[in-house]
Amino acid sequence: MRILVVEDEQGISNFLKQGLEEESFAVDVADNGKVGLELALSGNYDLLLLDWMVPGMSGVELTRQFRKEFPFTPIIFLTAKDTVDETVFGLQSGANDYIKKPFHFEELLVRIRVQMRSREQSAEKLVLGPITLEPEKHLVLLEGKEVALTQKEFALLEYLVRNKNKVCRRTRIIESVWDIHFDYNTGIIDVFINSLRKKLQLSKGEDYIQTIRGVGYMAKDR
Repeated sequence: MRILVVEDEQGISNFLKQGLEEESFAVDVADNGKVGLELALSGNYDLLLLDWMVPGMSGVELTRQFRKEFPFTPIIFLTAKDTVDETVFGLQSGANDYIKKPFHFEELLVRIRVQMRSREQSAEKLVLGPITLEPEKHLVLLEGKEVALTQKEFALLEYLVRNKNKVCRRTRIIESVWDIHFDYNTGIIDVFINSLRKKLQLSKGEDYIQTIRGVGYMAKDR
């Protein structure tokens, strides 16, 4: 599970990154709203933690822009603003929750888990042509028949389908599915793509997972 933290106070961002990684989350950090929005729009994140007041673009504006593309990804505001009007304003901008600074890490962790549990419980089915994914059940169906995938195969397929009709670059895939952030031989992706195509019986004439030469892959309905 990957979380994006947008926070310009380095002490807080370091504290959050260390604490969340100790809880087995993958964490990326941005100290600028514009950079944060660019990262968020990559579609690689399961939850966003946003400071309200960051340089470049406020957390509120980031949320509004992000919600145009990703209406369901949970967002939690971290902020010193605490009036009723400010709380309402922040939530109406598209945030799911709101926690006032200073905060206890244990409380934040509970709020994160509540948001993720709510998302899983209401998770919609993901569809790619004759393929249906049910992430909550870790289930893949091909024309109604269950297909057995390994954990990494499922994660790769889910990532591609969640980003359907978008070019998924190799570096993004390796970061999101394998959680590797350094220069790495991305040839492993090809191995898993070939395995997926075989298990999902995708012939060249109906390949719903398209190769974008020199760049990566794209899931696309026919």
